[in-house]
Parts: sequence; structure tokens; C-alpha cells
Amino acid sequence: MTTEVISKKSHLRMANPPPELRVTETGFTDCYIIEPPVFGDRRGCFVEIYHSQKLKAAGLDATFVQDNFSRSAQGTLRGLHYQIQQPQGKLVWVVRGAILDVVVDLRKSSPTYGKSFSVELTDENFRQIYVPPGFAHGFFVRSESADVFYKCTDLYAPQHERTLLWNDPVLEIDWPSKDPILSDKDRSGVPFVDAEKFA
Repeated sequence: MTTEVISKKSHLRMANPPPELRVTETGFTDCYIIEPPVFGDRRGCFVEIYHSQKLKAAGLDATFVQDNFSRSAQGTLRGLHYQIQQPQGKLVWVVRGAILDVVVDLRKSSPTYGKSFSVELTDENFRQIYVPPGFAHGFFVRSESADVFYKCTDLYAPQHERTLLWNDPVLEIDWPSKDPILSDKDRSGVPFVDAEKFA
């Protein structure tokens, strides 16, 4: 069963922005929702996107070695991707636009093995998700376009990259579209039953 966290508006209209960095458990071990404080006035707003010491104090102790950026048109679906070796943890947020971000737990030892989780990330709620190693990750673009930024705990290794079939019914993911814009690679993803997993 997919669990979706419904977004709430932040930006200048956010009624009760967190006074300090807020890290919330998702029910999936080591997967967290991060909400940084938003400081706004008539000029605009200021957000501290990443602070390693504050995240470590909140229980998220990850070292990032690569930063990635993607720009995608409305209706695009990217995923579900993972690396079977050199698995990557990812800290994901939206610079511009809105996406539905989706993760699937591929860790056989996990109580949420085979389950999916989704959360809406936008340039108004400033919400982030930390996706730990051992998960497949993808997103669907809701807005006219979306700029997505993410930090990775290991380097990209194309020889180890795998793609899980985005619309495998076993995963029970409620995607906003049944006919998204896909790459050839993502269109030919592997069903969950046949996909390589983690211990």
C-alpha cells in the first residue's frame, strides 16, 4: 500500500513554518522527511537547504559525494532507479515546480520490504526526502516543468544501475498519470519479482 504525505503550502504563505530543522520518520527505516525553517518577509524568503551538523544531530548522518540536477517537463516520470552495487543514498528537493516523489524498499531484511512511499515536494513547501541506500527512487512532474536537485552518498556507476518497472501493480503506486513521458530505459524496467534486491 502506498503511503502519501500530502503537501502543505510553505513559502511566504506558510502559516506555521518550523522554527528549527524538522526531521520526520516515514515508517520506512532510515527514510526521512526533512523540513527546513523558512524565513520570509516582504522581500521574499531565505531557506537553509542543507546543514550537515544539524542533520547529524537529528539522526541523519550521511556523507554526500555527488550533486545532481535535472529539469523535466510536465508529465515526465523518471525512475524507478537504484544501483545494486555502490548503492546511493539521496537527499532530494525541488528548486522549481512540483513533483510526486516515490521510493520502493528493496531491502529483504526490512519490515517494509516491497512497499512504496510517496511524498509531494514543491518549491513552496521546501520539503526534502532522504532516500537511504537499498531503495529504488523516482518521481513524476506535476507542474509545467520541475527542477530537481539531489545529493548522493556514492558516485554514479552506470554499470551497476538498475531500473524497476514504474507501473508494476505489485508495488501499488498511485501515479498521477497512467501514460507519462518515459525514457526507453524506464519504459523497459524490470518487474519487482525479477529485480535484483538487497540483503
